[in-house]
Amino acid sequence: MKLNELKPAPNSKRAKKRIGRGEASGWGKTGGRGHKGQKSRSGGSIPAWFEGGQMPLVRRLPKRGPAVTKHKRIKYDVVNVKELNCFDSDTTVTVEMLTERGMVRRRNSRVKILGDGDLDKKLTVRVHSFAKSAIEKIQKIGGKAETVS
Repeated sequence: MKLNELKPAPNSKRAKKRIGRGEASGWGKTGGRGHKGQKSRSGGSIPAWFEGGQMPLVRRLPKRGPAVTKHKRIKYDVVNVKELNCFDSDTTVTVEMLTERGMVRRRNSRVKILGDGDLDKKLTVRVHSFAKSAIEKIQKIGGKAETVS
């Protein structure tokens, strides 16, 4: 037996229904569409959500939740100033160092230093963003707060 020799069982295949081929076929004249109306016309399909001209459900319900904004909010991983005390004095703290220590959860994320707590060591901190209070606390001890793009 070969693929080109395969055939369906005898009388198992029906002939295709030939619509609009004369009255004798039983599907002549209107072709099973009835008389007049949108569904009798060519291209007269109605979308599944159409409600006959009444105000659709989607438009009747109140709008909830945040409006779609043009610009996406930048998400920062935050680290407080008090957490930077684990580094040695005169160290340059970078995003990579914070990631290694587990202070920043996601790799390649943007980091912001917040001003909660006190800093005891002079550090140079290079991250993406700072709170004003964090900059003041870092500079008060003699350290530097440098932003990285």
